[in-house]
Amino acid sequence: MTPRKQIRIEDLRDPVLSDIQKAGLALGENNPVELSVAAVEAAAVDRTGLEDFGDDGYRERLALWLSEVDEDPERTAIGRFGLYNDCVRYASNRLLVNDLLARHPEIHEIEIVRPIIVVGLPRSGTTHLVNLIAADQRLRSMPLWEGQEPVPNPKDESRNDGIDPRWARSEEAWQGMKLGAPLIASMHPMNPDHIHEELELQLHDFTSYNQEWVARVPRWRDYYLAHDQTPHYERLKTMLKVLSWYRPRERWILKCPQHLEQLGPLMTTFPDATIVVTHRDPVSVIQSAITMLTYGARMNYKTPRPDFYLEYWTDRIKRLLEASVRDRDLLPADRTIDVLFHDLMSDDMGTVERIYEVAGLEMTSEARGQIARYVEEHPRGRDGQVVYDLRKDFLVEPAEVRSGFDFYLDRFEIRKEVQ
Repeated sequence: MTPRKQIRIEDLRDPVLSDIQKAGLALGENNPVELSVAAVEAAAVDRTGLEDFGDDGYRERLALWLSEVDEDPERTAIGRFGLYNDCVRYASNRLLVNDLLARHPEIHEIEIVRPIIVVGLPRSGTTHLVNLIAADQRLRSMPLWEGQEPVPNPKDESRNDGIDPRWARSEEAWQGMKLGAPLIASMHPMNPDHIHEELELQLHDFTSYNQEWVARVPRWRDYYLAHDQTPHYERLKTMLKVLSWYRPRERWILKCPQHLEQLGPLMTTFPDATIVVTHRDPVSVIQSAITMLTYGARMNYKTPRPDFYLEYWTDRIKRLLEASVRDRDLLPADRTIDVLFHDLMSDDMGTVERIYEVAGLEMTSEARGQIARYVEEHPRGRDGQVVYDLRKDFLVEPAEVRSGFDFYLDRFEIRKEVQ
């Protein structure tokens, strides 16, 4: 086996920008955007030719997303441009989904039966695990491109090469991301075909904790945590019906770290689900997440502020775990399985087999072959392995970060990875 390429980000605290990154910042300065609900809605109407946004409760949430970034003097113009473009896409999706459901009300009758849902901390192996299981072609999963644009836009022109315009846009965005933040490929691949979090399907409802990953938005965090997310999980279920209408399969495989703090809405919406809970040393999770976010901040913010990400995400990971421990009894004991990170990394096929046993899903020779083929074609670390250093990059000792997580470490057999 070829040794993984080790990547050390030496300029994390004091970025040295490439010429392409400087050009990206200049592009933003030359294309200012208006971060307002009216501007986003007008662009979405123009993009789709549709006007029915449905229940207008989303406007309060969208307005907060936009205003919190608009009022942040640290946000760069390209960072504002990125948020604006994302919100226009979400608003366009909202119009397209509402139009589809109006024309095909039978979609509401589709049942989402016994999904397998992976919940666990970000950076705890959830992406690897869901991609493994999604290789089993009996299961329905959601590639990133489909999550980004669930419903085709009738205004799209057909391509001569037969490629779906939605896939092409996702690929173009991925290539652009790799130019602006080339090490993202090593930390969190966002290529069009990788299986993505269903969180994407809540974004046209302008909710979820996703906004915290793309901007410094403590006001949104407080708003999101103060509001019942059950209606938005119902909307998520409707979106799964939409995707099933286009391409049905036996069962869904899903995953999202946000579910850790939304186990009540999750189980209310999907009461017959099998739940897979992944576990990992919180220090490993935090150092991985904040390194990625600090690195990405060089384009979206004028200063990277590693101290912000350390404090914010140490608190946020703690909140996620506290909620998951508090609500653990909401999970069905006979349909819940805990997966430790080191077990998954040492025996991924065996882990999937144990999950299938709990889910009542037979591991056929065909499914085993499909999963094995995925592993062979997607070796871990093929784009390099980022070397994390909490002490040097964030000026903190791992033991200090870990000190607030005894309630979690004492309950599960978590192996300490960072000493």
